Amino acid sequence: MSGLGGVVVPAHPARATVAARADAFSSFENVIKWVLLYIRVHFTHNACDISVPNTGIGKIFVEIFHTCTHLAAMTARDPISQSRLFERALRRLLRPLVRALIAQGVSAPALYRIVKQTYVEVASADLGTAATDSRITVLTGVHRRDVKEFRTRDQEEDGETQRKVSILLTVVGRWMSDPVYLDNGQPRVLPRFGREGPSFETLVQSISRDIRPRTVLDELTRQGITGIDEDQVSLMSEGLVGSADTDQKLHFFAHNLGDHMQAAVENLLSDDPQHLERAVFYNHLNAESVEEVESEARRLSLDALRQINALAAGRQAKDKTEASATHRFRFGLFFYKEDEDAETKGKTSDDDR
Repeated sequence: MSGLGGVVVPAHPARATVAARADAFSSFENVIKWVLLYIRVHFTHNACDISVPNTGIGKIFVEIFHTCTHLAAMTARDPISQSRLFERALRRLLRPLVRALIAQGVSAPALYRIVKQTYVEVASADLGTAATDSRITVLTGVHRRDVKEFRTRDQEEDGETQRKVSILLTVVGRWMSDPVYLDNGQPRVLPRFGREGPSFETLVQSISRDIRPRTVLDELTRQGITGIDEDQVSLMSEGLVGSADTDQKLHFFAHNLGDHMQAAVENLLSDDPQHLERAVFYNHLNAESVEEVESEARRLSLDALRQINALAAGRQAKDKTEASATHRFRFGLFFYKEDEDAETKGKTSDDDR
């Protein structure tokens, strides 16, 4: 080039155009190099094996291909890693369950049989009318002989325990939600008998006349859910205390945990989780702070359960005669605490911190 009067003009227009394009390409090439370098360093945190092309659009495209392939490998779901993560989660779920199994005298071989039976039940339900012994064997790995045995066994729940729990829960639930048995939103202290006005006798008879009110009262009192003082019956802790009956404890253990796990599993397997499942968790607290948090959590949980119970009871009274009233729900709360420095049974290195 040459300069004239401060104006720069090309010595040869064609050659200048080629030179300008070469300069532009060189600048573009450098930009691509640095972008590729940043991407690979950012995603691998290791730039020691990065080779940036010196020249040539072909080499740049090759580098782009290699980088994109590398990023795809980095971001793709690794089946082995996913399997290990799931196994780790499964071990954490099983540890408290195994403690309960040992306490109940259930051996490992007995558990294996229960697990095989459950595999068959779940696979049979998922396959529906297409379920055959052979297909279930292929899907679950359970021997065909065992599949046939499990599919022909009666799987009905113990009806007596179910009926007993249902009646007691219905009595307590109505006591806590029906305005007739409330005083300023709190369960009334009820006389055992009474021809006029609400009484414990009328409460039970409003639910079922096939069972004696005395039988229900004795059972609730035995479990510490009700108290009696001179023929006056009161609901202790608003009926939200633990059951003293082992059968009922196991009933709630199965149904509460079962529904919670069902919600968690469906959320895990769904791209758009539908079930409410939330938790607040903190560590590095002293015992006094945890007790304060727990006390507030219990207060709030009682309010939440009372309100949900009243709302659901009102909706049930309205809906129960409709043909579409085939739905159910379970709303639960829990609070767990531990000393992480203490020796805890079943604790391993994969626990959260």
